[in-house]
Amino acid sequence: MSHSSSSSNTSQLTLSVGGMGCASCVGRVEDALRAVPGVDRVSVNLATEKATLESDNDLPNPDALRQAVKDAGYQVETDTLVLDVQGMNCGSCASRVQQVLDQSPGVVEAAVNLANAQARVTVLTGSVTASELAGHVTEAGYPSQPLEAGPDREDRERAKRAAELTGLRRAVILAATLALPVVVLDMGGHFIPAFGDALHGALGTQTVYLLFFVLATVAQFGPGLRFYRKGWPALLRGVPDMNSLVMLGTSAAYGYSVVATFLPGVLPAESVHVYYEASMVIITLVLVGRFLEARAKGATSEAIRKLMGLKPRGARVWRDGAWQDVDVDQVQVDERIQVRPGERIPVDGEVVEGQSWVDESMITGEPIPVDKQAGGQVVGGTINGQGALTVQATRVGADTVLAQIIRMVESAQASRLPIQNLVDQVTRYFVPVVIGVALLTFAVWMIFGPAPALTLALVNAVAVLIIACPCAMGLATPTSIMVGTGKGAEMGVLFRGGDALQALRDVDVVAMDKTGTLTQGRPELTDVVVQGALSRDRVLALAGALESRSEHPVAQAIVRAAQAPDANAGALEVQGFEALPGKGVSGTVEGCAVRIGSWRYLDESGVDAESAREAAESLAEQGRTPLLMAVDGQLTALLGVADPPKASARQTVQRLHDLGLKVVMITGDNRRTAEAVARDLGIDQVLAEVLPEGKADEVARLRGDGSTRVAFVGDGINDAPALAGADVGIAIGSGTDVAMESADVVLMSDDLGNVVNAIALSRATLRNIKQNLFWAFAYNVTLLPVAAGVLYPPFGLLLSPVFAAAAMSLSSVSVLSNALRLKRFHPEKMSSAA
Repeated sequence: MSHSSSSSNTSQLTLSVGGMGCASCVGRVEDALRAVPGVDRVSVNLATEKATLESDNDLPNPDALRQAVKDAGYQVETDTLVLDVQGMNCGSCASRVQQVLDQSPGVVEAAVNLANAQARVTVLTGSVTASELAGHVTEAGYPSQPLEAGPDREDRERAKRAAELTGLRRAVILAATLALPVVVLDMGGHFIPAFGDALHGALGTQTVYLLFFVLATVAQFGPGLRFYRKGWPALLRGVPDMNSLVMLGTSAAYGYSVVATFLPGVLPAESVHVYYEASMVIITLVLVGRFLEARAKGATSEAIRKLMGLKPRGARVWRDGAWQDVDVDQVQVDERIQVRPGERIPVDGEVVEGQSWVDESMITGEPIPVDKQAGGQVVGGTINGQGALTVQATRVGADTVLAQIIRMVESAQASRLPIQNLVDQVTRYFVPVVIGVALLTFAVWMIFGPAPALTLALVNAVAVLIIACPCAMGLATPTSIMVGTGKGAEMGVLFRGGDALQALRDVDVVAMDKTGTLTQGRPELTDVVVQGALSRDRVLALAGALESRSEHPVAQAIVRAAQAPDANAGALEVQGFEALPGKGVSGTVEGCAVRIGSWRYLDESGVDAESAREAAESLAEQGRTPLLMAVDGQLTALLGVADPPKASARQTVQRLHDLGLKVVMITGDNRRTAEAVARDLGIDQVLAEVLPEGKADEVARLRGDGSTRVAFVGDGINDAPALAGADVGIAIGSGTDVAMESADVVLMSDDLGNVVNAIALSRATLRNIKQNLFWAFAYNVTLLPVAAGVLYPPFGLLLSPVFAAAAMSLSSVSVLSNALRLKRFHPEKMSSAA
């Protein structure tokens, strides 16, 4: 849900803007909003019909923003929300609530009613939710909850899209029905002269023209009225758009035909022709293009709709001594929720009762259900399996993981890539230039053209107006971003903004943290080499019992191995436990004196450990921590503990090499262990024994003078400075915490393969954008002179306005179709082999 936020004193607001038809509209809305005092940065997205505003202080009043957009000829959409407000006892209470609501970002108007304890609030669509407003009022001391949140946003957007498609479908059908007889009768007469002669002989030319006039008038001011409603005001303001071009072109053809029908004497005899079929077919084809465009734009935003569809509508909450079904927006933090088998979990929370397997694939991308028991964390939108759960809500409304993901995807889809700036500069002046070219074309043909000069001048000027609509240029970048970032969300790769999408394509070096990123982040017992007469099970039982008293991660690895079902280690009593930091532990287990630690520790304790020295050094060379174990003063076993690489680590490094990237590992581990891991995984460079605060310095050194672009991959906790300092910070999430402010890209699962997938998707998206821009620019640059008639002198070729309309519609549809190809992007599946 697009919303207002404040981070580092920066305020942000997203508006839904209606009425934009082409790239020139984007420039005008941006100019209008940028002119409002207090707005520092503006980004308008044609594909999503959203405007994102940023201010380094407080954003201006929503009314000022709405008025600025309205003055530019467009409209900002609003919603009405109703809140139930408790605790108001007098007029001053109502005034306080009114003040809180008026000061909430995105609120256009609020009316607080003391009598019925309700507040009716008009907000900018998508800027703030009813739950967020209720939260503001509750914080002010008046318990509040949404009473009427209006239709769910997903339903609203679906209804809006359906209404738009239905309206366009009706307009296309009506326009085509009206145009068909005119095209058949008129064009049939041109292709089959005998048919034309018979038609005009039977009815008379004037009667045929009158029939065409009636049908064309209905088309021009029926389905074609939409072009006048938007194009004429834009023309009067001196900022024409694509609607203005279509309006001027069809009006010229229609108006000329009306004169030829009713006042033929004012035209030269050789120029008395009607072009009703041209204006009607142009209207029909442009509407067909818009219909196909609207359908395709709906497909580009499918990822957001899927994410919003994950949000459950209701929840079963324990209130007033009974389970009650309530709207999910009314769930409060700490309330208990009952989740029955097969239901979606409504909000983020902690399991307090029950056991079940939960499908979290829609959040993390991991297909295997996760076991959830008391104390386990669950995420709203995931699907409960066969068991029943009681969950205590920890995050609700805009704070849930799903809401954060939706915000992040929307933010990326609404953002502007640096590559877009050139497009905006061109399209800002494109339409006025096209009108100038059309006027120049008319004048040149009138002065220098052969007879009938007036007819040829009109036809070519109309062709120029129709063919040059810059829709394709405006859609080239945002549609690819929408599909690319949506595809990323499906894969569990979240881009914070479009700039990260572009920057990731250009990285030269991928630097990775070791522990928890390349490795599991949890030490495991890898080797048990028995040196004495005791069995392996007995060694594990004694070692596990002694180490169970220690909190050290290495000790816990031994304890987990001893407690494994196949270890056959029972619970043994420990006495006299002692831990020597940096050396080892000792104690008595079932009457046996047991010591576990370094070779030096056992040597100092009088244990002859020389026979294990070579084996211990061999383990260290393999990147494992060697521990010696003595029982009753005799060397008994050699234990090896390591933090093993993730199953996907080696293949990820290889795939990064295949992409031409250098891979660097940055770690605080000792050099010997780090280099052993690097050798195993095929990593190019190792930076070892680096303190957490020094990782950012190492990233800066890798970047050098900025010519080397570095992506840093970390777990987003102690790696925050390095994530922020890299050209692109990639945080590996846990699936439950996506709010990693330092990262540009967040991976929802710990599968390292998604690092490669993110880079591959970035490259595919930017390649797609360049293809779109090439075709959009090439189309206009190539066909505009053709429409003006440059091929007539050498070849006698002219471009009919009808073909110009078809080509113009085709250009937009082709750009959208090319962007939709990104939906077929398939990430490589990582093999389970290390």
